[in-house]
Amino acid sequence: MKRENFQSRLGFLLVSAGCAIGIGNVWKFPYVTGENGGGVFVLFYLLFLVIMGVPVLTMELAVGRASRKSAVLGYKALEPKGSKWHIHGWFCVIGCCLLMMYYTTVSGWMLGYFVKFATGAFNGLDTAGVDTVWTDMLANPGEMAIFMAITVLVGFAVCSFGLQKGLERISKWMMLALLALIVVLAVHSLMLDNAGEGVKFYLLPDFQRAAEVGIGNVLVAAMNQSFFTLSLGIAAMEIFGSYMSDDHTLPGEAVRICCLDTFVAFMSGMIIFPACFSFNVEPNQGPALIFMTLPKVFVNMAGGRVWGALFFLFMTFASFTTVLAVFENIMASCIDNFGWSRKKATGICCVFILIASIPCVLGYNVWSDLHFIAGKDVLDTEDFLVSNLLLPIGSLIYLLFCVSKWGWGFDNYLAEANKGTGLKMSAAFKPYFRYILPLLILVILAHGLISTFFPQLLA
Repeated sequence: MKRENFQSRLGFLLVSAGCAIGIGNVWKFPYVTGENGGGVFVLFYLLFLVIMGVPVLTMELAVGRASRKSAVLGYKALEPKGSKWHIHGWFCVIGCCLLMMYYTTVSGWMLGYFVKFATGAFNGLDTAGVDTVWTDMLANPGEMAIFMAITVLVGFAVCSFGLQKGLERISKWMMLALLALIVVLAVHSLMLDNAGEGVKFYLLPDFQRAAEVGIGNVLVAAMNQSFFTLSLGIAAMEIFGSYMSDDHTLPGEAVRICCLDTFVAFMSGMIIFPACFSFNVEPNQGPALIFMTLPKVFVNMAGGRVWGALFFLFMTFASFTTVLAVFENIMASCIDNFGWSRKKATGICCVFILIASIPCVLGYNVWSDLHFIAGKDVLDTEDFLVSNLLLPIGSLIYLLFCVSKWGWGFDNYLAEANKGTGLKMSAAFKPYFRYILPLLILVILAHGLISTFFPQLLA
């Protein structure tokens, strides 16, 4: 069966960026920036994106484009005879499934809040009332299951139409809508009273604030954010390489994907910080920032129901483009490895993800007493396995596969990366890719493990 390709370069870029643009970099980037000295963190983040994110992204895309296959068969097509690199391909499939086991619930939260704002559920609520909406939703497994199921069913329905008619067509419009929404929301935030203070907090390099956190901590936080924002290491990007044309070089396309990803992360900060400073709300909270802090801002804002609904529509699009991309990867893996039709892959994968997502939904209510790794609940345990283990280890494996003589080899990778017109990768990077980049990824892996199991060492 002939493999589908993207209909257009724009389609590839928007779908790939949509995969990278997720809830994490939309809410996490602003608050991590705030915690780590504003502009100081942003500068380090951009540096690490260039020296870590772009190279590893080109490697995933190169494996996909050279093999024209999904993870397992992609490795098999390129690995030296008798080697076992393809085993990592199965861990990529497991990683994508694990990611969707909790991401669909979080995406459902975004959809739920959009519906709540659009229908006026927040109208007239005080601060305590806004908090109650969040706690009530977590305590209600039925409500969470409905929004999770809508996310899963709609996602697989879109993917069932194929790459061009399903994923590319829908993701393209959602991404364009997302980019338009984020600009409208940012302009609105910048017109609020006291917005300038929020922008200063966000973007002016404050070395004193960075020194209080510790420059080393700021460096590691920037390294983490630049690395995790692209979801590298579980073949989420490799699959799109397999659908690419040979017209453009991979470094050039990787830079464009990173620019789109960074633009959305940066602009989400331009929405959140001015709004928080205008309404005297602490902007440095984690997940609570989206579901408890910002709704309080919208409730007190003129036209808050509309702005709240638009914000959560934007968040729904940001999460749903990732859901679509990863569903496509899971389905393509089943089609390639088991010879299933797209229709069969849609049905089986949909039922599997629906069932596998239930523990995360129940982890906040019926199974709230269940704790696993380092006392984490269901969602945090699943996230730890993906973010702290599978992504950094997987990226290291892709890197070693592309630059070592025991894998595909640097010369083969470089030839694939530089095929087409656009920005080329220099052969002079070979020593950096071989000896320094693996160490940087090991630092991220070690930091994730130490912060989970031995946090006192980082205190």
